[in-house]
Amino acid sequence: MKSGMLFRTSALAVVLAGAFTSAVNAQEASESREIEEIVVTAQKREQSLQDVPIVVTTVSGKLLQDAGVKDIRELTVLTPGLTVTSTSNESVVTARVRGVGTVGDNPGLESSVGVVIDGVYRPRNGVSFGDLGQVSRIEVLKGPQGTLFGKNTSAGVINVITAGPTNDFQAEAEATYGNYDQWGLTGSVSGPLSDTVRARLFAGTRERDGYQRIVTGAGPRTETRDNNQDFYTVRGQVEFDATEDLTFRVIADYTKRNESCCVGVQLAVGQAANSRANIINGVRSGSLDTTSTPFDRLGYANRPTDQDVEDKGVSVEANWNLGDGLKLTSITAVRDWRTETGQDSDFTAADIAYRPNDGSQFVEFQQFSQELRLAGEALDGRLNWLVGGFYANEDLTSRSVLKFGSDYYTYFAGRVLGGVPALIGLTQGTVLQPGNGSDDRYKQEGETFALFTNNSFQITDQLELTVGLRWTRDEKQLATRYSTTGTTCDQAEAAYGSLVGLLGTATANAIAGGLCLSGQNNDFDELGAFVQKRNEDEFSGTAKLAYRWNPDVMTYASYSRGYKAGGFNLDREAMTVVTPTGPNFTADRDTAFRGEFVDSYELGAKTSWFNRTLLLNVAAFYQEFTDFQLNTFIGTAFVVETLPEVRSKGVDLDFIYLPPIDGLTLQGGVTYAETEIQPFTSADLLNPGRFSSLRRLPGARLSFAPLWSASLAGTYERELGANLKFKANLSGKFTSAYNTGSDLHPVKIQDEMVLVNGRVGIGSQDDRWIVELWSNNLFDKDYVQVGFNGPFQVDENNDNISVYDAFLGAPRTYGVTLRLKY
Repeated sequence: MKSGMLFRTSALAVVLAGAFTSAVNAQEASESREIEEIVVTAQKREQSLQDVPIVVTTVSGKLLQDAGVKDIRELTVLTPGLTVTSTSNESVVTARVRGVGTVGDNPGLESSVGVVIDGVYRPRNGVSFGDLGQVSRIEVLKGPQGTLFGKNTSAGVINVITAGPTNDFQAEAEATYGNYDQWGLTGSVSGPLSDTVRARLFAGTRERDGYQRIVTGAGPRTETRDNNQDFYTVRGQVEFDATEDLTFRVIADYTKRNESCCVGVQLAVGQAANSRANIINGVRSGSLDTTSTPFDRLGYANRPTDQDVEDKGVSVEANWNLGDGLKLTSITAVRDWRTETGQDSDFTAADIAYRPNDGSQFVEFQQFSQELRLAGEALDGRLNWLVGGFYANEDLTSRSVLKFGSDYYTYFAGRVLGGVPALIGLTQGTVLQPGNGSDDRYKQEGETFALFTNNSFQITDQLELTVGLRWTRDEKQLATRYSTTGTTCDQAEAAYGSLVGLLGTATANAIAGGLCLSGQNNDFDELGAFVQKRNEDEFSGTAKLAYRWNPDVMTYASYSRGYKAGGFNLDREAMTVVTPTGPNFTADRDTAFRGEFVDSYELGAKTSWFNRTLLLNVAAFYQEFTDFQLNTFIGTAFVVETLPEVRSKGVDLDFIYLPPIDGLTLQGGVTYAETEIQPFTSADLLNPGRFSSLRRLPGARLSFAPLWSASLAGTYERELGANLKFKANLSGKFTSAYNTGSDLHPVKIQDEMVLVNGRVGIGSQDDRWIVELWSNNLFDKDYVQVGFNGPFQVDENNDNISVYDAFLGAPRTYGVTLRLKY
């Protein structure tokens, strides 16, 4: 490990040395080339990237188009230190920065990396997943950004600024066709409607066959492909000048997705005679792949995996110049996001368990938000101040339905040892009947109030101090009702004494535990409809000291305090109470978890070299997370545990370079991050009984936390004559090895990898048209997005009998695109 690290460090030094050498040549060979000023809004006001004492990776709309990036997940190829994955369906998306993020399968858990689109905060990463349309730029802010962007930005922010209306008429269209019968059409128009009104309209649709083959067994599923694409989106904007000093921008968008995703494949399969795989194939032959060859991309599912997603919203932004340097900004937004999903919950072709695709299984967010900011200058421009307030009302409604299939009883009877179920009166037809199971309903109402300020004071012409503070009040109320039918837990508890006498205590405990899985335990029903409440009042803030040595070099030191709200687990949690007559698997009505906090320290430098042909920014960081929220899959449910402490330390480096080759631009960076869980014991957990599932975590590196992450994008343009132009882009991302499972089981490790996207095109010199050939994952790299334990395991501590599944990354795709512009 150390030798590999040394090699990569040396290689990085060589590359940088080469960059500096080439830059010296660039100064002599191409003094006319210069990187234009890059404007960002990381501090809620327009500033040059080189003046902002924050680690920001900014990607222009032009580079996004050149690299073929259309959504947040594809953004990772251009951003070191950013990882984006999806799991059980495409709306369950998780973004991580420097190895820190939140698994999105549990809607009660808020994001660590906030996503903001045109000033509007999205409540979960999955809510922001989709085609971004035409984008002006994306800013990835690393480290806690709670002062200006609020709670749930403890790891960072992805700030998306879409392209606005233009003062002159423009029209664009794009048509794409590729493998997997992929096609897409987009179009936009923009321009003035009058002297004071401008508008833009964008619309797009994309379809693609699934790149995963499915064995459907006896059905009822008929679709033999999975991971397809089928959606359309519309986004309209109107900007108008009410007066010379008051401008409004109204944005409305609507997206509809109707797709099938996601079937897990078998990553590793235990081969013992009593393994989960052999039991399932004994119930229904050919229902599970036992070869442990996941990249055959062959999945097994007898139930549909439909996902219907509807996302819509309206926002109004007002900017009012009040005079004397004062500016008032108001952003008001209403959004509604709903996803209805079906799932084959056992990931086999046997009919064991499923979530129905009839619309009864859903998650919906309805959100109203209002932000007000007043900014100005004082002391002859030496003080830039900002004060503001924020309010959000978020209603989360969820219905979680898990039903037994026709094979569930037979599988379960084999799983708990042959004839034991009949021995204690659990006969087929009396329990675990097909169509029974759990049906849980959640209604969470949340309100957030915040006041904040951020102020920059020039102590001298070279030295600037920035101080910010935010107070946040978070209120949540959760109403829950559990419903269970076809249960087995009461019978298991009643027969426990008999089982001990016949089979011994250890076997009796295993049988009782298996019969009292959360979805089979009607003790939850006894809680009735109940309500939980929690309120939090927290402060976050920042202090930054920046010194500009000359026009090309600025250094800074900063401290930031971040906060991620606590909440409620929207899934079943059970407690095992030991009584004189045996275990009592009772429902836990307290599903709350604490808020998460981070203290972050950075030392950085923003530099430009050789007549601004090279921008090179570097920062060292150290972050301490306390009560880190970990979302964990325990076989049939997701639960949230808080780890006492997680530390992340390392270095971020970003650069943009114009080498001495006309038409060539390079942009990239490197992130080195040691993101480690500090030692803990079972006594430190919310539920000490979960320590066995988390036993690999103390002192280990966090899941999805590679030590090294590096990106490089090169774009080359050259005139060919006859009014033609050649254009090419190659974008690559290197990631060192990391574990993709929250329990850090070694079978879930993703080896180091390089993903490369490329495209070449020929078009007119005036950009009126271009035809491009493109490929994503150019070298068809096989990789795992997320590894997880197969549901309904016998013993997850025994690899000989367990099954480990995975959701895979996309294979190589390729095609041709025609773009027209007027």
